[in-house]
Amino acid sequence: MTDYRYQGEKLPADERKRRMQTQRHDMREQPPMARVLNFDEVNLGYTAEMAKAEAKRCLGCPTAPCVDGCPVHVKVPEFLDAVADGDFMEAARIVMEDNALPAVTGRVCPQEIQCEGPCTQAKAGQGSVGIGYLERFVADYERHSEQTCCFDIDEPSGHKVAIVGSGPGGLSAAADAARAGHEVHVYEALHKPGGVLVYGIPEFRLPNEIISYEINRLQSMGVSIHTNHAIGRIYTVDELLDDKGYDAVYLGIGAGLPWFMRIDGENLNGVYSANEYLTRNNLMQAYRFPETDTPIVRGRNVAVVGGGNVAMDAVRSALRLGASNAYLIYRRSRDQMPARDEEIKHAEEEGVDFRLLNNPVRYIGDDHGWVSQVECIQMELGEPDKSGRPRPIPIEGSEFTLDVDVVVVAIGTGANPLLTETTPGLKTTSRGYIQVDDKLRTTKPGVFAGGDIVRGGATVILAMGDGRTAAASINEWLESGDWPASG
Repeated sequence: MTDYRYQGEKLPADERKRRMQTQRHDMREQPPMARVLNFDEVNLGYTAEMAKAEAKRCLGCPTAPCVDGCPVHVKVPEFLDAVADGDFMEAARIVMEDNALPAVTGRVCPQEIQCEGPCTQAKAGQGSVGIGYLERFVADYERHSEQTCCFDIDEPSGHKVAIVGSGPGGLSAAADAARAGHEVHVYEALHKPGGVLVYGIPEFRLPNEIISYEINRLQSMGVSIHTNHAIGRIYTVDELLDDKGYDAVYLGIGAGLPWFMRIDGENLNGVYSANEYLTRNNLMQAYRFPETDTPIVRGRNVAVVGGGNVAMDAVRSALRLGASNAYLIYRRSRDQMPARDEEIKHAEEEGVDFRLLNNPVRYIGDDHGWVSQVECIQMELGEPDKSGRPRPIPIEGSEFTLDVDVVVVAIGTGANPLLTETTPGLKTTSRGYIQVDDKLRTTKPGVFAGGDIVRGGATVILAMGDGRTAAASINEWLESGDWPASG
């Protein structure tokens, strides 16, 4: 059969019909009852034959809505074309032109609402083309091969750029700045680079070896990474610009200040923020204690409060740490959960006990100061709030208690003021987020910002999109020296 490639030609009607009748290929997975006993990756990836067959489901839409849906604008049809042809290294090269971390985004991005959301195939009822799965496949293929995708790097520009924060946005900005010929230095407060990728996402979703590989690629491009450097303390932003000789600074510091509900009992032993719980388990590998130095309380009855991806990561980690009962307490219904559908599905398969339309009102401790119960109240859905979702309303007199020995609060995070409070001239919002214009320029000349410290909570790929936008703006600034008067 003739393979029709994405060259702008229209598929013949019979070929289009055949592709629209081909069902999406599911990802291979560890069985649920096996995977809850380990921290190995749940999703096992496509085989080469599965990848080619899935890529051949692409309809080659002339408007390519998948590209518009991708925050870093990966050339999706072209890379799918290469996969369908079996040229996996070429496919990887095409993806990496725009995406510095494809093995990461292929695993943790919400493709279902970004590149795959507008896919024409989704409307045919057989499922969108598995763009995220295929991105993961080609990145893994390149990683396991004896070849490496190389990129053209411009002649040295003579400029120095500092990237503060080694999360997805910072790494993306570093990659583009390095390709532009700048001397790039990344400063990370923790002892290991990767930001939220290493401290916030469990290895059963994103193995640390993959993050290390992607970071090593950046270092091979000349990017220098400095760990244990908390900018705002070890150096201020002004010192980077005035004393360290940097011509531009990008702030991709995330928003890692945990939120709590301000209810009784939050200071009891055994009540964790999701940040601490996941950092101990992921970055410090507490699940291997005492082989590693960091302990974690292995609760038998664990309650996680929240309904996002972080909550799913925490409650699924609790199961792997030996919990007999892992409760997910969420004040809205399943349909209103912000977590990815795949993460909810995996949690359900693994035995997480979803306590929906419930909300904690206090934590009760034992005589030794450890949490022993959580008191909840039942909720009902009312009129939509400003988020567009039905507002959860407490049902008077519906309180009940659950026996717990660990609670993880995963209701979001805010801006950490460590850096902003030591940077005169840097304007922030009333909630502490950095103000920027459409080119991610702050109110301080030469300083740019993006990701969670600007947006609040966002996705990995949105942070990476900001990193790319900022790198382009940095290039413009270094060439012109112009800064908006309002800045």
